[in-house]
Amino acid sequence: MREGVRETDVVVVGAGQAGLAGAYHLRRAGLEPGEGFVVLDRSPAPGGAWQFRWPTLTYGRVHGMHALPGMELTGADEARPSAEVVAGYFARYERAFDLRVRRPVQVRAVRDGGDGRLLVETDGDGVWSARALINATGTWDRPFWPRIPGQELFRGRQVHTAGYPGPDAFAGLRVVVVGGGTSAVQHLMEIAEVAAATTWVTRRPPVFRTGPFDEARGRAAVALVEDRVRRGLPPQSVVSVTGLPLTAAMERAQAAGVLRRRPMFERLTPTSVVWADGSAVEADAVVWATGFRPAIGHLAPLGLREPGGGIRLAGTRAVRDRRVHLVGYGPSASTVGANRAGRAAVRDIRRLLAGDTRPAPSGGSSQREPAAAV
Repeated sequence: MREGVRETDVVVVGAGQAGLAGAYHLRRAGLEPGEGFVVLDRSPAPGGAWQFRWPTLTYGRVHGMHALPGMELTGADEARPSAEVVAGYFARYERAFDLRVRRPVQVRAVRDGGDGRLLVETDGDGVWSARALINATGTWDRPFWPRIPGQELFRGRQVHTAGYPGPDAFAGLRVVVVGGGTSAVQHLMEIAEVAAATTWVTRRPPVFRTGPFDEARGRAAVALVEDRVRRGLPPQSVVSVTGLPLTAAMERAQAAGVLRRRPMFERLTPTSVVWADGSAVEADAVVWATGFRPAIGHLAPLGLREPGGGIRLAGTRAVRDRRVHLVGYGPSASTVGANRAGRAAVRDIRRLLAGDTRPAPSGGSSQREPAAAV
């Protein structure tokens, strides 16, 4: 053992849905916390990214929360904020399976240790040496802000979904909501109840989905995301290819004119947004519900990225380094997908730890995945 470096078989980075699922299956495989595996989480408390959700996102409004493996979430009050419900559930889960998550620990970099092991460098928890890594860092730490001419000149408020404070902050204001996903629609509908005016802007016309989202449609959607990952391209979210489920609340908002969409504007002025044809809307605030990107900068020293900008995977395994698995990335970026990816990653890691050097099967956990959940 190197001086100051602690050894374990597997390091799990992140304790959201994907990380906890991976840790659960490591436990099931007979590995013990400490020598067998450690879970490192940058968040201050259990709950993954859920703990940072805005207070008006109640549990009853969550789109398809799937239970963690081995323990159902039952009896939750649908009127309580999802941040409270899910954080409490994750905390109970960590205790029930004795996962001993270490937090707050920020992983700075993962490097090749030169001896067949990986070195995981952290702020706050030293350096860990591991034979394999499950990366489950999700996307919440990398909100995507489009760059628009005049953005720095705008005198109103600009917030991203990652810092969305809830609708009361926009009472009496003229608000522009940018984005075509579920979060954008949720923000828009609740802000419209208190704002002086709202404008919805998307790059592409939104597609509202009606009728049941069955297993066949779910598989087709996941396949589109999986194909990008297999080719080494940056992943799209599963939800981005499923369309927006048209709820009764959305139908009411459509009838009221709240969900009347305009194309993306060209620039901002100090007090407005302006389109290419010269039309403009006065604005006091812009809400950027423009999504997130995978938080994988700490993996850069391993050189896993392909020329297309993404990390090519075979199942959950990085093609360029079989010691590294990405869960909650691309086709497994859903709660049900994260569970299955955690199981698949551990299955492959067990072969690696057993000394099986043959190429592992390339089939991914997402190939049989049903409809996506958030």
